[in-house]
Amino acid sequence: MSDGTLQKLISGCLKGKRKSQEKLYQRYYAYGMSVCLRYTQNEDEAIEVFNDSFMKVFGKLDTYDVEKSFQSWFRRILINTAINYYHKHEKHRQHHSLNNELPLKEEDNAISQLSYQELIALIQRLSPVYRTVFNLFVIDGFSHEEIAEALQISVGASKSNLSRARANLRVMLYHQNKVACKV
Repeated sequence: MSDGTLQKLISGCLKGKRKSQEKLYQRYYAYGMSVCLRYTQNEDEAIEVFNDSFMKVFGKLDTYDVEKSFQSWFRRILINTAINYYHKHEKHRQHHSLNNELPLKEEDNAISQLSYQELIALIQRLSPVYRTVFNLFVIDGFSHEEIAEALQISVGASKSNLSRARANLRVMLYHQNKVACKV
């Protein structure tokens, strides 16, 4: 989509034109869902986070700086909405701990053998806090300080949750592939 086309859609959305809103939504559906799926446990939750994010986009579109990337601005909204979803639902979730870690040897190509969907499915099986910290740190490049602030946890808890998320993924990979890898 050219910058001119995107700007026309945004202009239409700011004027409340439903067709422009629909086109913008459709244009960013696949991208937005790919981000949301990493932070949620299943597709239904991802759709809820995605739709909540788009409601925020339409409500805050007047704050978007046209000189900057729309996709980056939108991604930030998706991530923040996913964090809010986590906060809203964390009291209803079980927190899993890894009680018995398996001794694993490292093998570099176990992850490379996974498809994107298989990797997302493994990440979705992590507890909400492990999944969120893993995504924020490993995939989205947040620092532990930023994660601690966003999730209202200590920096130490962020580091511990990341370590446990990685350990859980190793165990899942071991059981899935009977090999371990460095996550």
